[in-house]
Amino acid sequence: AAMRHLPYFCRGEVVKGFGRGSKELGIPTANFSEQVVESFPSDISTGIYYGWACVGNGDVHKMVLSIGWNPFYKNIKKSVETHIIHTFKEDFYGEILSIVIIGYIRPEKNFDSLEALISAIQGDIEEAKRQLDLPEHLKLKEDNFFHLPEGKIVNNH
Repeated sequence: AAMRHLPYFCRGEVVKGFGRGSKELGIPTANFSEQVVESFPSDISTGIYYGWACVGNGDVHKMVLSIGWNPFYKNIKKSVETHIIHTFKEDFYGEILSIVIIGYIRPEKNFDSLEALISAIQGDIEEAKRQLDLPEHLKLKEDNFFHLPEGKIVNNH
């Protein structure tokens, strides 16, 4: 079921998450609002995915994405968190994040320690980088989906 919906195109405003990605993990993530999370196919598998991401009309970067309840943190609400493999100079809350989810890395799982979680995420990032260098994945980086028409209100379509 993980792959049936892929590639999956999604766009939404970046909202404040739990504040854990950057602080505890050193791996900042961009969070979508609940409405965007609820718009995902209900049967899409939770777990770790990879794909392309673009903030506003900026450059398109590789990304790793987590869909699920983050068992390590025992979330009660499903979240979709995108780690863009790029260093941004500042936060981009309120910006429009456009993503294309291309492939599935692994299911969600719990970890015994923060270190184990960080190590798994680093592995996911390396896997995403490898996969996204493949020609069939590179072509989606150029997709017109990433070019927002100027002045278009995206949240309310």
